Amino acid sequence: MPTPPSRRLLVLSNGHGEDLIALRILEALHRRRPSVELAVLPLVGLGQTFAAAEALGWLRRVGPSRQLPSGGFSNQSLRGLLGDLLAGLPLLSWRQWRLVRAWGRSGDPMLAVGDLLPLLLAWAGGGPYGFIGTPKSDLTWASPPPPGWGGSPLADRYHRAKGSEWDPWEWALMASRRCRLVAVRDRLTARGLRRHRVAACAPGNPMMDGFESQPLPAQLQGRPRLLLLAGSRMPEALGNLQRLLAALPEAGSGPALHLLLATGSRPSPTELAPVLAAAGFKPIDADHNRLQQLGAAAGWRRGGLDLWIGPGRFTTWAPWGDLGLATAGTATEQLVGLGIGALSLPGPGPQFKPAFARRQSRLLGGAVQPYHSPAELRQRLLALLAEPEQRQRLGRSGRRRMGPAGGSERLAGLIAAQLLGEG
Repeated sequence: MPTPPSRRLLVLSNGHGEDLIALRILEALHRRRPSVELAVLPLVGLGQTFAAAEALGWLRRVGPSRQLPSGGFSNQSLRGLLGDLLAGLPLLSWRQWRLVRAWGRSGDPMLAVGDLLPLLLAWAGGGPYGFIGTPKSDLTWASPPPPGWGGSPLADRYHRAKGSEWDPWEWALMASRRCRLVAVRDRLTARGLRRHRVAACAPGNPMMDGFESQPLPAQLQGRPRLLLLAGSRMPEALGNLQRLLAALPEAGSGPALHLLLATGSRPSPTELAPVLAAAGFKPIDADHNRLQQLGAAAGWRRGGLDLWIGPGRFTTWAPWGDLGLATAGTATEQLVGLGIGALSLPGPGPQFKPAFARRQSRLLGGAVQPYHSPAELRQRLLALLAEPEQRQRLGRSGRRRMGPAGGSERLAGLIAAQLLGEG
């Protein structure tokens, strides 16, 4: 039976990476169906990713939002959960649930982007919904752990017994008659869900859309270029950066490098300055034209290491990298998807902890390699800088795992047909 046309869509998104994926899909959907009213409810954080689209008037953020202490990772520690509870998580969730219920009563569809939380809310709304499952992949438990990091034998056996990383209660929500679309990261994961009567598809990965192809500036030529990705959650990002800087070669002990520190709105150049100064970097007296050519906000130097800070420059700078040093989630996946291998150094979290780094490495087929200490990472970094064929091997693994660009357009077509009704 054809889906009746709808003029509205509410998107539920539960995290920074999920916001980026949702935005790419909504951009493609808006190009296809500009008359549809698009609203987004960020379940975690303030949804700043959507600010530019909202300013242009084709999308609006709705409902209550709050920046919680755990940054959306309260499920990874009791301390994080307690902090979120004290910061008002129960009231926030209740108000979000009421908005979803009101939307569901209207009969207009919802699209959940993320994991169980948005999926459960979309189901609880009582109306039609779709689901884009972003975090889970059967490639994770089907791939070996990185050397020296041990395995997850109990979890692996559990997922193998189910035949899917998704759980039975999630299958039930995806198999509901009101769930009109289920899209996941890859074909292996979709096949596992179909064994459980979930009509899942894998039309492509929106994470690989939106990258800019710009020529490498002359001032970045002649030296290897490292992308530094410290993450966006504060204050964790500053601690991440401290560890990555400690892994860099000391003055006179390694090659001259350009370090491209791509950031979001935070940490800001002002917040980064004390961390860089403590690591021995000094500001570069660069003129405005030079910074403008790079798209950099500031430059710092330590010996043969020139470090450039680029707020909002990730999509431009990432294709210029030879290698990444990364303690981020979505951005790391995007980097290796461009064919650029990465090295990681987990810390106390709340996000980029050892378990997260191990899982990320398995998900990406070893294209990102975690290390236990700055010294260990430095040794591997210097070896890879001297071995371009090894870097290319890591890059090929990343490309295979992340897939080609174009997923946003394909997903927009499915949403238009199965949730909104074409015509």
